Amino acid sequence: MTIQGENFAAEHTGPFATLLERDFLGFHGKYFIGESLGLTGCEVSLNRLPAGKGIPFVHVHKKNEELYIVLGGTGIFYVDGNEFPVSEGSLIRVAPSGERAYRAGDADLYFICIQAEAGSLTQATLEDGVRLATKASWMTK
Repeated sequence: MTIQGENFAAEHTGPFATLLERDFLGFHGKYFIGESLGLTGCEVSLNRLPAGKGIPFVHVHKKNEELYIVLGGTGIFYVDGNEFPVSEGSLIRVAPSGERAYRAGDADLYFICIQAEAGSLTQATLEDGVRLATKASWMTK
């Protein structure tokens, strides 16, 4: 269920362990959240790849770079002919033209993938964020 307000959308997807129940074009274990949350600047997918399984093709993108954030498990990542191990805490940025694929190791591989148009970031949080006097319920007044 998604809840929405004027300036937000929130959804509880449940445990990552249940991602294998989701289907995306015949692939189980991938859930794109952009449409349900109304994302306008990036696409995000939640992913669970079963142990020993791998994406069955190498691919590139036309415009989007990807950031993979490994949350758990182990695996092998392939980029432009280079293969390297990944595990919890691994961060992998791949340019649009980077040839990529990945495979889970002995344990299921859990990761988040964020896609955004390469070169579209014009400012980082320090330049964009503005502190307000508003207080949330847990903040001392």
